[in-house]
Amino acid sequence: MGRLDGKVAIVTGSTSGIGLGTAKIFAKEGAKVIVCGRRKETGEKVVEEIKNEGGEATYLFLDLTKPETIEQLFADTKAKYGKIDVLINNASNVGLPDGAVEELTLEMWDDIFNTDLRGTFFMIKTLLPYLKENGGSIVNIGSMASCGGDLGATAYASAKAGVDMLTKSVALQYGKLGIRCNCVRPGLIVTPQNQNKVPDVLKNIFLNNICVPRYGQPSDIANMCLYLASDESAFVTGQILTVDGGMNSHVSTVGEFKSLGGRTW
Repeated sequence: MGRLDGKVAIVTGSTSGIGLGTAKIFAKEGAKVIVCGRRKETGEKVVEEIKNEGGEATYLFLDLTKPETIEQLFADTKAKYGKIDVLINNASNVGLPDGAVEELTLEMWDDIFNTDLRGTFFMIKTLLPYLKENGGSIVNIGSMASCGGDLGATAYASAKAGVDMLTKSVALQYGKLGIRCNCVRPGLIVTPQNQNKVPDVLKNIFLNNICVPRYGQPSDIANMCLYLASDESAFVTGQILTVDGGMNSHVSTVGEFKSLGGRTW
């Protein structure tokens, strides 16, 4: 028996990275998976890979900045599979221009909030009537950027902090209907798509502060999503779960002291 047998799961942004890893693990665990994003050709290849491995999946188009595609996504999923049990709100756009407060224009701010917070909000709002029938699990993918201030990613960090609070509000308001909502904050996740784009100096900074001797992988986040999507986590809701190898478990000076071969006092 798979841990998600009989469940219908939508994984947004599942054509690469964390979303791709989550979609594949969900399918292996018995879920009927909706792969969605803007890249149709890539999405259909993911579906083909899942089916070749014995899973069940369907590609549907989604653009978080266009509410009509969100509404169509849920309607088409319900029409095909008869219900919706799980939503993984993974899609976001970290490639948009960001900066310090004085560097940001309103257009830059709005572009990031439109995908990373507004899109997540409307996904949940549109889904809720479907989940009211039988309950279900919503997992928002946040970011450890929301744990504290940032020198540059002001809008992104602010939007992801909004996702944290949206998670808690949904959990509180709809828990009595059997609807759970949690948030997973990934640390540095190295994927085939980004491994050559992340500068070595940045990788070294992270690795020097991570408690375990490696970077994160998409499967690390996917496995946490699997737990939160399954009935094993039936008593878990409203939680912000940081999966970062322990980077945020210690004081900020640890990395520097490690480099010096010393210990904090």
